[in-house]
Amino acid sequence: MRKIVTLLAGAVLVTGSGAVWPQSAATSGPAYPTKPIRLIVPYPPGGGNDTLARLFGAKLTEAWGQQVVVDNRPGAGTIIGTQLAARAIPDGYTLLLSSIATHAIAPNLYSKPGYDPVKDFAPITLLAIAPTVLCVNPSVPAKSVKELIALAKAKPGELKFASGGSATPPHMAGEIFSTMTGIKLIHVPYKGGGPAIAGLIGGETTMMFDTAASILPHVRAGRLRALAIARAQRHPEYPDLPTFTEAGISGYEVNAWYSMHAPAGTPKHVIASVHRQLTRILKLPDIQDRLKQLGSEGIGNTPEEFARFIRDEHAKYAKAIRDSGTKVE
Repeated sequence: MRKIVTLLAGAVLVTGSGAVWPQSAATSGPAYPTKPIRLIVPYPPGGGNDTLARLFGAKLTEAWGQQVVVDNRPGAGTIIGTQLAARAIPDGYTLLLSSIATHAIAPNLYSKPGYDPVKDFAPITLLAIAPTVLCVNPSVPAKSVKELIALAKAKPGELKFASGGSATPPHMAGEIFSTMTGIKLIHVPYKGGGPAIAGLIGGETTMMFDTAASILPHVRAGRLRALAIARAQRHPEYPDLPTFTEAGISGYEVNAWYSMHAPAGTPKHVIASVHRQLTRILKLPDIQDRLKQLGSEGIGNTPEEFARFIRDEHAKYAKAIRDSGTKVE
């Protein structure tokens, strides 16, 4: 039989089968949070990263009863905002909406990023992944990845792939594809993803690697042809689109992702509290629907799993950037 005990803080502890502890008692530290939290977003307002930050920030505010304030700090390829987060007081009241750019690309791209993506941060969880799709202009004769590779080998250095700029995730996706398949592609950087897609549709380039959310609407409209998607299984809304593994490129896992970090040294009970809330939020039907609309898939792994993921991604993009010769001082 359950017993209800009133604690000094006014919380209720239910003992026996199915015991439920108050949040402060369930962790080894003091109550958290007791004041507003700053969520640094190293991107300008309005983009996908900012949208996700505000989406999760609103849910955290609702759960905690403390305001989560989104602080946009764009600039220098995410370096400015990420540096700010790395140097913040590690008390749990500064969090970072991190990403493939902050923890895999920028630290390898810049000679002096001003932070270490592993040593200067405490990983919390991988929030979502946006799978990469390989698309070509409909005029390209290749109808599959194998045919595209054969075409590239027959015309070395002639096929062009578009991206929204040097060292962006779509650029790195193309470089890794080139390395894995042993072909030579010409990178054509545009000033943003929109112009890059427009250039591909207009026939200025041959192909592009971009997120499903950005590319697949143009596929549905017949303006582009999709050849493969970087998922473990086929996309339910595009059942005829093979995965890269099915297309013959096993191990091609080059996707954009979004995550949450705290400054290194943040108390473990705080990390546990934030992780618990984020993984709960990821299971909410409205959040799952919104992520689907954004072309992303919720993850919610453990801090330990996420730490391994970060190390693997950092190594992967270090090689891609080194092989491409791209560097920013």
